[in-house]
Amino acid sequence: MQQKRLFLLDAFALIFRGYYALIKNPRINSKGMDTSAILGFTNSLLDVIKREKPDHLAVAFDKGGSHLRNEAFPEYKSNRQETPEAIKIAVPYIQEILKAMHIPIIEKEGFEADDLIGTLSKQAEKAGYQTYMVTPDKDFAQLVSENIFMYRPARMGNGIEIWGIPEVQKRFEIERPEQVIDYLGMMGDAVDNIPGLPGVGDKTAKKFLKAYGSMEGLLENTHELKGKMKEKVEANKELGLLSKKLATIILDCPVEFHEQDFELNSPDFEKTNEIFKELEFRRIAESMSKIFNVNVAPKTEETNSDTKTSKKATPSTGQQFDLFAAPAESTDTNSGYNEAENTNQVYQYINTPIARKLFIKKLEEQTSVAFHIETEGDILFETKIIGISFSYEKGKGYYIIINDDNSKEILEDLKPFFENEAIEKISQNIKDFSKTLINFNIQLKGKLFDTKLAHYLLHPDMRHDLNVLAETYLNYRPQTLESLIGKKGKNQLSFPQIPIEKQATYAIENSDLTFQIKQLFEEDLEKNNLTKLYNNIELPVLKVLASMELEGVNMDSEFLNSLSEALNNDIVTLETSIYKKAEVEFNLASPKQLGDVLFDHLKLVEKPKKTKTGQYATGEEILSKLAAEHEIVREILEWRGLVKLKNTYVDALPNEVNKTTNRIHTTYSQAVAATGRLSSNNPNLQNIPIRTERGKQVRKAFVPRDKNYTLLAADYSQIELRIIAALSEDESMIESFNKGEDIHASTAAKVFNIPLEEVTRSQRSDAKAVNFGIIYGQGAFTLAQQLKKSRKEAKELIDNYYETFPKLKAYIAKQVDLARENGYVETVLGRRRYLKNINSQNAIVRSADERNAVNAPIQGSAADIIKIAMIKIQQKLIEQNFNSKMLLQVHDELVFDMHNSEKETLTTLIKTEMENAFKLSVPLTVDLGEGLNWLEAH
Repeated sequence: MQQKRLFLLDAFALIFRGYYALIKNPRINSKGMDTSAILGFTNSLLDVIKREKPDHLAVAFDKGGSHLRNEAFPEYKSNRQETPEAIKIAVPYIQEILKAMHIPIIEKEGFEADDLIGTLSKQAEKAGYQTYMVTPDKDFAQLVSENIFMYRPARMGNGIEIWGIPEVQKRFEIERPEQVIDYLGMMGDAVDNIPGLPGVGDKTAKKFLKAYGSMEGLLENTHELKGKMKEKVEANKELGLLSKKLATIILDCPVEFHEQDFELNSPDFEKTNEIFKELEFRRIAESMSKIFNVNVAPKTEETNSDTKTSKKATPSTGQQFDLFAAPAESTDTNSGYNEAENTNQVYQYINTPIARKLFIKKLEEQTSVAFHIETEGDILFETKIIGISFSYEKGKGYYIIINDDNSKEILEDLKPFFENEAIEKISQNIKDFSKTLINFNIQLKGKLFDTKLAHYLLHPDMRHDLNVLAETYLNYRPQTLESLIGKKGKNQLSFPQIPIEKQATYAIENSDLTFQIKQLFEEDLEKNNLTKLYNNIELPVLKVLASMELEGVNMDSEFLNSLSEALNNDIVTLETSIYKKAEVEFNLASPKQLGDVLFDHLKLVEKPKKTKTGQYATGEEILSKLAAEHEIVREILEWRGLVKLKNTYVDALPNEVNKTTNRIHTTYSQAVAATGRLSSNNPNLQNIPIRTERGKQVRKAFVPRDKNYTLLAADYSQIELRIIAALSEDESMIESFNKGEDIHASTAAKVFNIPLEEVTRSQRSDAKAVNFGIIYGQGAFTLAQQLKKSRKEAKELIDNYYETFPKLKAYIAKQVDLARENGYVETVLGRRRYLKNINSQNAIVRSADERNAVNAPIQGSAADIIKIAMIKIQQKLIEQNFNSKMLLQVHDELVFDMHNSEKETLTTLIKTEMENAFKLSVPLTVDLGEGLNWLEAH
């Protein structure tokens, strides 16, 4: 008879692990709730059940900490940070899920999960069970025996680990698992604040155990130790014994193992489905029903079932296979996620003219197709297409191999499909693929759907790459490119070097998953009232950005070379001056040397701040506070600014010039900034400094196409202030804008209660700081620093401002209330920003989201408005066959290559479209400038 198995899960270890595994990609549902911890734990639980099919199972929770350990050592676990809000919220949900699944919850006031699991493991062992302790926590290794094992769940691409006696012996270099207690006692544990023996780490603890066998054996033989180690160990004998006691898992807790109570049986699916529906766990309900072999997943929540994947693609040999066969039924899997290795699909590659002809004919009969292009090289206009995959049915897809010999013929054959207006094209990267196709004279036409862009609208704060989306929404873990070609280095393969079957499976998987995800996101966009924003703004602006990126901008590299020389001279001059003031030469780029000079040698501060590594802190925030009093610090900050400018822009930009076009082609990202703003990279043209004289000079390098063109810059004037005036409905601010007054001077006149004509430059500057400070949620402390005033003066200024604009104050309070109620705020076009910490108990964490509740709708609305303007202007430029081109978008500014013959028409067109992009209760105004370089135009 097979030995029965008991699985005991360490709840909090798995909850924390799940939460931090998704910390860079938190799972936020439509209510703004961070469900990462619940998702991570539930996946771990289902993975164990699915993989191991245990007879008996329970989950242990800590409750109230360990009374015995806290009595013995009050500092035990005292250094732990406060439990994240998302985990506090998660625990009740997890316990409800467990109850609905009829899984026992083991918790006792004053005992830790380690102790409860230890006690039950030993009891179950006596009852003839094999026990598996499911936890990543190495402390449990002390309990391992012939029938008790550690079960460490899979993580970060690594499989599960099961530690029996041999594994524990090898891991800790000991003879018996019980010696793990001595190891932990000697080493201590920073996480649990177990002190250990001072100076004893992993290697020393293992050495001591080999020599003496235990903590007691070590302490009895300290005469054999030498030097400082001997002194430390002898002086801390009691601390060592206490540490061992703290590390020992208690085996006599008031819990009992009754096998009938721990038996795994069928869940209450009605209750679990209700919880999963509330949490918006689309795939968990279906996965669970499959695990328990019950078909009860809620139909209303699902439009797609799990992905079906074949272990390798089938080669095409013309007519020797059924090109349009239905995918096979999915097999049961052995992991929490479905993967290519444990599920079935029909993925086929096509490499003969006959099969390709058949396939393209079928392809052109579809109404909606996902595609993915495999390329070689990432330089614009030099990229080669090496294959294209297609999917228009879940679990099924095709890959067309392209090489130098057949590329022209194949792409010509595929052109009618890509340019067919009646077929919807779906991809995870529409913009880049459309640019690639244009390079081969193929226009991407018809309705488009970009899954990355859709997810960005649905969950702007999450990551949007395909692997994340597949795991989150399809419970499917895709292959990684690295797993096929290897890690970076001389041995890394190129994509064409891997076997064609693997190429095909990887490429088709991209299309198949994208096709499935699209079905889900289309519904979600509609459900969250984001379809209009997606179809009318984000997709059209995607096409505009593709055109701008292909157009590029002309660059005067010779000017940058001369500017580099000038900067180098400035840098050397500053270095000489700094060394003279310091009376010593040192490496200015070394934070350690700089700190030693400023705080040891020059003693600028009595008690300087230090970093975690023990060296003096010399960051910009620290030095900026000292700059007012010390000229050497001002010069150091200036030196840093010039070095950064030279390295980041002046010397780098000429290297970014495309060899084919002799122009710079930046790439715009729509799915980065949560506010809706565009970001620019390779190179980043949005962060070129404009506040310093040298920074401004960089813009001189951006020049028109040729002598027939002039650069034109169109900039929204104070758009964010106009938006907050309109949204708050403050009559005083609206009146100032409608009269065309200088808003900062007008604000100063009202706040200081003086006539407009008597406002001084200083008063206007103060009012300007408050105007913008309100948008960004600045308090008195920050404003005081900015204006170099006392905190009291800054507070009075803010109080006077709110008294002057009471509706603005009411609007800010209303925004925070709306965010607390809904979990998100919206722009004028319905773009959402989720604020998961708006109801946090932690005031610091909560205040950041309170600021975002005010700022996000303003910044986001400004981003939406300029996108509308870009779409309308580009449409007119195309319709009216202008020679002028839109080149750049930098926050609230658009830059154009204006053909001189079109000046009058173009300036009127741009100003009209930008100022009428969206109707507010205040006018939008645009400032136009032109010149022979960007600086002149700006």
